[in-house]
Amino acid sequence: MPAKMKIPKHSLALTGILVLLFWMQEVHAQESDKQEILSRRKASNEALRRFDEELNATFSTEDAFITTGAGTLIAGKEELKQYLATATGEKMYWIRTPDEVIVNPKTKLAWETGTWKGYYEDSDEAVVGGKYSAQWTKASGIWLIQSQLFVTLE
Repeated sequence: MPAKMKIPKHSLALTGILVLLFWMQEVHAQESDKQEILSRRKASNEALRRFDEELNATFSTEDAFITTGAGTLIAGKEELKQYLATATGEKMYWIRTPDEVIVNPKTKLAWETGTWKGYYEDSDEAVVGGKYSAQWTKASGIWLIQSQLFVTLE
């Protein structure tokens, strides 16, 4: 019968400390990623408010999908430019307000959900709104929107 191997107590303590440090590092990375996404959402909202479609496009992947509040599916930045160029009616901007952001640093994906409101160009009073969700990816090294779904509820 083999003798039991004794593990020194200081080795167990060191292992516990290392596990705790790795866990704390992951939590810090997730919080940092979450703050980056929230910052990019705020900048995107500001670009939309200024009707700066070129700047706003920098927050999405080239092939990003958008489902509008009315259910229109837009595939990619070029199709979005076309959609905006052919829009009729009063000029509008949209503000998205996140309620939750969940980050998975292993898959480099994040989920954002919240509410959105639509405003006419020279107004601060919302005329339409609802719920939205967004999928973010960090495959390129920076957080970009890969897809967004908007549902008009107001």
